[in-house]
Order: sequence, then C-alpha cells, then structure tokens
Amino acid sequence: MQKKYFITGISTEVGKTIVSAIVTEALQADYWKPIQAGELDDCDTKKVAKLVSNQQSQYHSNSYALQTPMSPHAAAEIDGIEIELSKIIAPQTKNKLVIEGAGGVLVPLNNSETILDLIKQEYKVIVVSRHYLGSINHTLLTIKTLQEKGLDVSLIFSGKEHKTTEEIIQKMTTVSVIGRIEEEPYFDTNVIREYAELFREKLEGL
Repeated sequence: MQKKYFITGISTEVGKTIVSAIVTEALQADYWKPIQAGELDDCDTKKVAKLVSNQQSQYHSNSYALQTPMSPHAAAEIDGIEIELSKIIAPQTKNKLVIEGAGGVLVPLNNSETILDLIKQEYKVIVVSRHYLGSINHTLLTIKTLQEKGLDVSLIFSGKEHKTTEEIIQKMTTVSVIGRIEEEPYFDTNVIREYAELFREKLEGL
C-alpha cells in the first residue's frame, strides 16, 4: 500500500497549501483535497498544480466543492447539502498521495463529524504550525488530539522563526520536526522545489 500523507494546520491560513505543494513535489506524489470551500475558480488543487513542477503528480477531484469560504458544515448548508463521510473516498492511485484538510482537525463537516474523522490510522499526519499569539496552545491541542487517536504525527513550522515557541512545542510534544518554511516574499515552482529538496529525506523517512 502506497503511503498517504494528511496535511492539517493549527488554524486557517497557516500555510497548508504551500506545505501540500512542497510534500507533493518532494515525493512526486498525487494530490487530493477532499473538501474545497469557496474560491472554486482558484481552488487549492489549482494552486498546488501551478506550484508543482514534476511530471508524475496527478491531481484528483474534490469529493465536495462548496461555494462559500466558510467551515465545511456551514458552506454545505448554504449549498443545500450535508457532507457525508461515506462519500469521501480516497482516489485510487498507485502513487503516494498527499491529502490536504480544511482548517484544523476539529473543523465540523456536519453535526457530528469533523476533519479528524477523515484521517485514517495508516495516514502520516503533518501538522503545519505558524507562530501567533495563541499558537502554542493550538499546536499542542492539535498534536494531542491526533496522538490520542494513535496517529503518526510530524510537524512543519511556517513563517518567521520564533525560537521560544518552536522550542517549547518540541519539548512538550517530542514529535519529529521536518523543518520550517521561511517568510518568503513569494512562492513559485523554484522555491517549492528548493524546499522539496530540503525536506525530501525526512519526508521519505516518515
């Protein structure tokens, strides 16, 4: 069975899509975003496809493409539907697969299920943590929630280095840190490729 890597964040706008592009490039993996909420004309799948330059990666269709940039449960309600976990089926591929979540792990899909329910036991989970006031709490809660489910968790820091934040998170969780993505002025295929080369060895070792 080819490995599957689930990219989640401690909040929204922390860099999940950039990390997804880097991991997809590093492993020449396929990419899949099960639930896209809003920005359908410039969705995360299109963004990742533009940033990845290898010829092997394939991009799989969303299980749900919702019109409104809101929490999936609320965006689905506006579209007059309810998200059903049974309809979110990972695409069949012989390649490795990078799966990008929506928001954080406890973002609701419907009245009883969250993003956490999408994460299967065999997935390698990569948490994206970005420093802001409250981010230590959000990072520790996210990692604890995932570990309580018995999942294999690694961490990527995103943005400007904040040494005390990064050190305490590492001390209190002891999870593997793949690396940190700097506060780059822009991201293009070359920048993504550089990070892919930087992170490849650790990603292949997961």
